Amino acid sequence: METSVKTEITVEAMVKAPVEKVWTYWTEPTHITKWCQASEDWHVPYADNDVKTGGKFRTTMAAKDGSMSFDFDGIYTNVQKHKELAYDIADGRKVKITFTSQGNETKVTEIFEAEGTNPIEMQRGGWQAILDNFKRYTELH
Repeated sequence: METSVKTEITVEAMVKAPVEKVWTYWTEPTHITKWCQASEDWHVPYADNDVKTGGKFRTTMAAKDGSMSFDFDGIYTNVQKHKELAYDIADGRKVKITFTSQGNETKVTEIFEAEGTNPIEMQRGGWQAILDNFKRYTELH
């Protein structure tokens, strides 16, 4: 039996907000639709999130010009409020997000398994851009 080792990519950001606010803004669909895009020419017209172990989520990401869209969805494998979210993406890749409270700041660290189509640096850049949008949105609102 052949086993393949998945490449893991890590992105992180220090968000100037307490972990309770960071968790809320990360998990509530009304907030997800405001920050979950990698560039200004994309948006999130729909998000649904059942934040519990075994719960499902779906985020529709779409080009603002209507030329392309896709659903990013999966199932949570571990939810520890204000601490960790782990999930399997629909394509089978695993993701783990940790929220580390540091007083009035929260370190958000995402570790995800790379897909085999796009270069690693492109994947890291896209996920980091989304995380940077989250940081900006959370700190401004």
